[in-house]
Order: sequence, then C-alpha cells, then structure tokens
Amino acid sequence: VRGYRVEPGEVEIALLARPGVTGAAVIAREQALVGYVVTDDSVTVPELRADLAARLPAHLVPSVLVRLERLPLTANGKLDHRALPAVDSRAVLGADQSSHFLPPRTDAEELIAEVWTDVLGLDKAGALDDFFDLGGHSLLATRVVARIAATTELAVPLRTLFTHRTLAAFAAAVEDLLVADLEAMSDEAAERLLSTERNRSSA
Repeated sequence: VRGYRVEPGEVEIALLARPGVTGAAVIAREQALVGYVVTDDSVTVPELRADLAARLPAHLVPSVLVRLERLPLTANGKLDHRALPAVDSRAVLGADQSSHFLPPRTDAEELIAEVWTDVLGLDKAGALDDFFDLGGHSLLATRVVARIAATTELAVPLRTLFTHRTLAAFAAAVEDLLVADLEAMSDEAAERLLSTERNRSSA
C-alpha cells in the first residue's frame, strides 16, 4: 500500500486494544487501508483514528474507518471480505478529510499544535494531521525541534518527527522523551526545574 509493506493484522490488533472496540477488520482498497470496526457508544471514529495515529506509523493508519453493527461472517465463522460494505473511493483517496479533524486533546498535543501552526504559518493543526502533509520539510522540522528545545529545554532528535509524522504520534513521542529525561535527573536538578516552572507560572 503506497509503497509500504502492510500487515493488516497488526492494525487490527491495535484497534482491538482500544477499550470499547469489540471487532475489527482491515483490508487494502484503492491503494489505501480501510478499517471496519464494531464498537460501543464510548468510542468515536475521530478518537479511534487519533489513537492509532499515536501508536502506529502513518502508513498503517487506515485512510477510512467504517463503523459496523457486526462483522460479516461466512458459514464457517470466518470474516466474509466480500460482504464488507464498499467505501466511496473519494474518501479512500482522502479527498474529504474535513470530518477527520480532531483538535489537540492533551497538554503535549496543544504544545505541539502551537509550535506547528507557528512554524508552518497555519491557523490550526489537529491530532490527526501529518506534519509533512501540512507543508513541512526538513528545514521546518529543524525549526520545530528548536522551538521545543527553547520551550521545554528538551532535546528532541530530528528523526523523531520523521518517524512520528502525525501530531498525536509526535506529541506522544515528545512526552516519552520528557518522562525519560525527568527520570534521569538528579533530585536537585528536578527541584531546580520545578522551581523554575513555579516562578514562570507566578510571573
């Protein structure tokens, strides 16, 4: 799919790991992945896409997710691929992405969204947005990690943005790096950092 080797089963496992998802099937159509899911009312499709974007490489996130009441099965109890509903090719090709916009949901995502919109000159950036699809390139990626370093004093490797292209995935990676950085700090260094943050907040 799009030049990548894709294992649909890997995506299905990620979908089923989300609480509220009771069934999942992923197939390739129109050179893109389409996911079919059975969920309870606690799960929304945009949230599910954002969750996948934070956990999987961009090429493994289905272009379209279709909610079903149940997965069609053959008489032998196996998934009936032919009975899966067809999907509008325009949706598969990403012609209409407006319904997939999901605002930043965490402090980390809000921070990254602020950096991205400033660096890219955009009005907004959502959790599902891909940095490079928004117009990013290597020079702008360098500016992003520099801005993060200036804001958080965290050195984010440039390659992180290339391997975690969506805002949700990149924010999660930055959070992981920050946690690891804090855990490696001495108690004195951590206290100095907390003191600095308290002073900034009270200023």
